[in-house]
Amino acid sequence: MAYSHVSHDSIIGDNVIMANGVYLGGHVTIDDWVYVSGAVVIHQFCHIGKFVLVAGGYRVVQDIPPYILVAGEPLKYNGLNAVGLRRRGFDPNTRKLLKKAYKIIFNSSYNTSQAVREIKEVLPQTSEIMEITSFIENSKRGII
Repeated sequence: MAYSHVSHDSIIGDNVIMANGVYLGGHVTIDDWVYVSGAVVIHQFCHIGKFVLVAGGYRVVQDIPPYILVAGEPLKYNGLNAVGLRRRGFDPNTRKLLKKAYKIIFNSSYNTSQAVREIKEVLPQTSEIMEITSFIENSKRGII
């Protein structure tokens, strides 16, 4: 869209929508099916996971794990990207499982590595759950 900028060495996945005025620093990675709302600035070397929705007018300075909606200053988890997941055919059980995983990550007393360990121990290891834990374990900038 108008007035957006993708800087050097950035990787943009398939079916990504970037609204007006989105600016990406160098070496940014945006996975498939991401929606970046207008006037979002993404710091260099950040990674945005699959099926994320970034609300408008915010700045991204850390990695954003897959399947979620983020907003606020500082940027934070605001629930699953429920509409996007429904539109892409994710079944209700998968969405419930994703919600449980993110409850462990963002709404428990665990630190990030403890949360990942807990998810691996208590939740079924579906491809979506493994995507989340792998994303977090491989994050270079830390997650929001």
